Formats: sequence, C-alpha cells, structure tokens
Amino acid sequence: MTAVEARLQETRSYPASAGHAARANVSAEAYGRGSADPVSFWEDAARRLDWAEPWHTAHEWDPPVDGAVPAARWFVGGRLNVAYNCVDRHVAAGRGDKVALHFEGEPGDRVTVTYADLQRRVARAANALIELGIEPGDRVVIYLPVLVETVVITLACARIGAVHSLVFGGFSAEAVRFRLTDTGAKLLVTSDGQFRRGTATEVKTTADVAAADLPHLEHVLVLRRTGQDVPWTEGRDVWWHEAVDRASSQHVAEAFDAEHPLFIIYTSGTTGRPKGLVHTSGGYLTHASWAHWAHFDAKPDDVHWCTADLAWVTAHTYEIYGPLSNGLTQVIYEGTPDTPNRERHLEIIERYGVTVYYTAPTLIRTFMTWFGADLPAGHDLTTLRLLGTVGEAINPEAWVWFRRNFGRDELPVIDTWWQSETGAAMIAPLPGVTTLKPGSASVPLPGIDAAVVDENGDEVVPGRSGTLVVRRPWPGMARTVWGDPQRYRDAYWSAYAGKGDTGGYYVAGDGATRDHDGFIWILGRLDDVVNVSGHRLSTIEIESALVAHDTVGEAGTAGVADAVTGQAVVAFVTPSGRADVSTAALRGQVAHAIGPVAKPKHIVVVPDLPKTRSGKIMRRLLAQLWEAEQDRRAGRAAAPLGDTTSLQNPWAVEDIAAVLEKAELRTS
Repeated sequence: MTAVEARLQETRSYPASAGHAARANVSAEAYGRGSADPVSFWEDAARRLDWAEPWHTAHEWDPPVDGAVPAARWFVGGRLNVAYNCVDRHVAAGRGDKVALHFEGEPGDRVTVTYADLQRRVARAANALIELGIEPGDRVVIYLPVLVETVVITLACARIGAVHSLVFGGFSAEAVRFRLTDTGAKLLVTSDGQFRRGTATEVKTTADVAAADLPHLEHVLVLRRTGQDVPWTEGRDVWWHEAVDRASSQHVAEAFDAEHPLFIIYTSGTTGRPKGLVHTSGGYLTHASWAHWAHFDAKPDDVHWCTADLAWVTAHTYEIYGPLSNGLTQVIYEGTPDTPNRERHLEIIERYGVTVYYTAPTLIRTFMTWFGADLPAGHDLTTLRLLGTVGEAINPEAWVWFRRNFGRDELPVIDTWWQSETGAAMIAPLPGVTTLKPGSASVPLPGIDAAVVDENGDEVVPGRSGTLVVRRPWPGMARTVWGDPQRYRDAYWSAYAGKGDTGGYYVAGDGATRDHDGFIWILGRLDDVVNVSGHRLSTIEIESALVAHDTVGEAGTAGVADAVTGQAVVAFVTPSGRADVSTAALRGQVAHAIGPVAKPKHIVVVPDLPKTRSGKIMRRLLAQLWEAEQDRRAGRAAAPLGDTTSLQNPWAVEDIAAVLEKAELRTS
C-alpha cells in the first residue's frame, strides 16, 4: 500500500459548455443528494425501473469485521425481471417500432432489430432454453462473437432467471473449459464459426474440446454463422435454428428477487486463477441504467456505440443492460477496426449516425498511429455529440487527439473509471457539470464514495498519492466470487477491514492521486509500479510521457531487476510510423516530463503489446518476458509466463520474445 510518486503534471482543462449544461439529465445538485443520503439517492435511481414488487428494505450490509466475509444486499424484498426492463416495457409504452440494434457483420452483412422484434426473439430464446431444461439459477456459458443472437440469448437467460457467463469468442478451449467447470454450466452456447480479420474461422471444434467429458454440461446450442461443416455430438448438440427459431414468440416474464444472480464475469490476468464475480439483478441494473443515463446524458434519439466485445463487462453494462434499459438505439459491430480497411469505424459512425462513441484508449492510440495528426478526409462525423473512453487510464495526449479529431475540439470526452467488480462507472464526469482534464476520470459519480487513502485508511492531501478505495457499498458491486467467498474478502476487503463508518473499504487495486480540485488521477495497478532507488514510479505516467513523443504510438513499461537501483524501468514501445524511434530522445522526453529517475534504462521497439480484451496492457507479462530473455542468455531455465488465455492478441507474446532474442538491449 506504499504510495506511488505522482510527478507528471497536466494543466489543460475544458469547462462544460453552456449547451450541455442546459440540456443535461443530471445537474450539480445530484452530488449533494448522493452525499447526504446515498441510500435514498439509489432508491430514486431504482425507481427508474419497473418493479413487479417493491422492496421493503433499501440496503443491508454485513461489514468485513472480525474476519467476516462482507455481504451487501440492495432493494431487499423487491422483485423485477431484468429482460422485461430492457425490452418489454418499451414495447408496452408504444415504442416497439423503435430500432434497438443496428448490427453490422465483419463481412458487411447488416440487420436492423426493433424493440418489438427483439421482444419476439428473446421470447423464442427463452422458450428454447426452458425446452432444453434450463431453470432459474442454472448457469449458461455463452461463447459467441458480437452478434444479435448474443444479445438475444443473454437477455433470454435474464428473462428466465438463468445465470449467464459470456466468454470472448477468441478464447482458447482451456479458457472456455475453466469457465464451464467453475460455473458447473448446464448449457454452452456457441457457433459453427466466426468472422475475424476477413477469415471465417471454425469455432465448434474448440468448443467441443472445452466441453468434453463434463457431466454437468447437458447441451451445446450451436448458431450457424459461417456455414462451415462442424463436428457433431448427437444427443448433446442442438442447432439454434431448430431450437430457437421454431420456438413460440410468446413468453410471460417472471419476476425474480433483487438479489437473484444475473451473471458471472471472470477477471483476466497473466497470473493466478481467474475470479468469477457474481452480479445480481436489482442492484446491478439500477446502477447500470442510472450511470449510463447520467454520465452519457442519454437522450431518446441517441445512437449509442460501445465498441467492446460483448464478453467484456463494459459491454454488459454499456452495450446490453444500460442502453437497452434506457430504450436507446445501438450499433453493434462483429469485427476488427481494420477489416477490410482502417477506416471501418469512421464508416460505421457515418452510416448509422452514431451520437455517442465509447471506446478504449488502446484503440484511440492505434488510430493515432494509423492516421497521424488528422483523420482521413471524406467521413462525416458531425452526428457525434459525446465521446467516451474506458479500459485503463488514457494518456493526456491521446485524450486531446480524440477530442480534436472525433470531437471537433468541442465535444466532451467522458473518461470513465470502473471495473468488472464495480458493475458500472464509479468515477466519471457529468457532461453538463464537470470541467474536464485530459487523463483524469474526474470525480466520483453522485452516490459513490471513492477516495485516495494512505496505509492507515486516511484520505491523502492533494498532490499526494495512495490507494484508490470505495468507502461505502453501492448497488452495482459484485456480491462475491463464485464458489469462493473467502477469496472475495481476501482480494477486495481485507486491507482496510473495519475502517470507516461502514466497517470496511473496497480496494480497487489501483494507485491514484488527488489534485487540488478533487480530481482523481489513476497511476496504475498497485502491483505494476516500478521501484527505482526507493522511488515508486507510476507506469502510466511514464507511458504517458513516452506516448507524448510523436514517434511512439503506444508504450508499456515494467520494473525489472537491476543490481544498482533495485529495479530499472524497461519500456516496450510501438512506433507511430512518423519517424524512426530514438531511444535517446525518448529517455530525454521522460526526464523532461517526469524527472531523471523515471528514465527507462532499456527501451525495446516491438510490433504490438499484449493486452486483455478490455485493452489493458499486461505489464507483468512484459516484465516476465524480459526476465525470461535474461534467463535464456544466462543459460538458466525461465519461469513459466502464467495464464495468457485472456489476451486478445496472444501472438504479441511470441513477437516480443523474438524481438528480445535479437536485441542488443542498449540503454541509449
């Protein structure tokens, strides 16, 4: 919990425009209400939903004191159906003809789905699930790309009270099998294949390897997407078009308890066993729906595009449950941003008139390397009214580039901080209220008590760094780790158990600092810092300084063993393509922006950086690759790299290893 040194200074700021302030859904008074009586505040947010039965107790909390496992309950006694809130109620209100989804497939196929059509599709899928023996509480693993059917089967699970767990369609059989086994899933939903980077890739064989010899798995429901011939297990495998498309389009949604599990989402990482985080129905939907409506200032005529894969928690909240509960039109896109060309996202924004574009800093930095200072001409992006970023802290230069190029140098950039564990955004600006600062997600949302504290749990003074915590429970919080409540306590609550008025703080795992305006700046994971001669340096700050140089598109830094300084900074950079990378110039850039102590001792130019599906750079994996190369040169056996199944680009590991093997590893 030792503080990280915060050295990089950012002075640019962008006040909220008068136009946004005049039309905003949420004004500054919400902060006062959320602070004075947070439980009452969240009750008001919950009333935006349709409840079959009202709650009798808004909130109960068992704190993590005396070794107890914490337990939060919200809207106790209340009953609702999540899918009804996302689909049926809009049809009942006369908005059935409104477009719910514009789907664009990677090959160019397109489907438009209205809310009335979505209601029929979800009802058919719900009836098919029941026919396959799925009951409330049963687990369903969904191993599909971004398709209309992925949204449909997810909502169908919610409709009948089954617990869904979405898995990225590019994951290995090992990763899928772990999730099937850990959840004890009764059903796996997959496809014959998927389109990825212009190629139809067969997927069913991978699903079969994952599903082999699991006694609890009763069926595999297979969607025909690519039309490829696939292996088939009679009695277990079922075609979607035979089970779902032929089912009745009439289904009455049953209400479930507010604390009924809705989904299990697995954290990713290069070490350790993934944690299955359990989110429940009433509290999660309340937080997801209100946060989307508030910080994206959701309007009835919005066309919302969250670019995340549906298996990522961002898509759960801002591509399924948040926008649909608020009755919006959305775009979902199956493929990669550069298929068949690098302007695909610009084309999609223009084609559908996207108004809110929510993406990851990784993609923004990729656009910077592809397009340079300006976007290609010929694309009309004037429908955009809000921009958003999510994943990890965005570098200030990337933030400014995004605002200038996608936002006409006038649109708000809604930089959001949250996690799989939190359910929805925790720190984010309000478009009509907040002055924006590049690189900071700003301040906690109304009703959220996030703070930066020292090792004693006391809030740090402005300018100092510490540990980011949440000091009281909130509705969208994960309730437990599936099958391992003790791990839930140990991972998130043990460090500050007994602290504060609520008897414990949630530890996010990030270091942060707070400036004199109360803005929070994320400094990176607490275990990703570099300790150089006793100076604990932020990896994100060093990376931001590197990305500010015009020859660098992206950067990942890590601490590696050094005989003199204890640790040294090694930087892995991808070139922007504008000029040759000079390691001396980059070291000078970091020294100027942060200080000499932060200068990377080693700089390695690589074609790509290993990232999770959320776009987070796996810095520990970079350090492991570096150490493995040192072991190889010394004739020692290298330690295993750990789990890499959650990477979106596993080939980057081999590419970096090959570069390191050939590198002279000069320091300047």
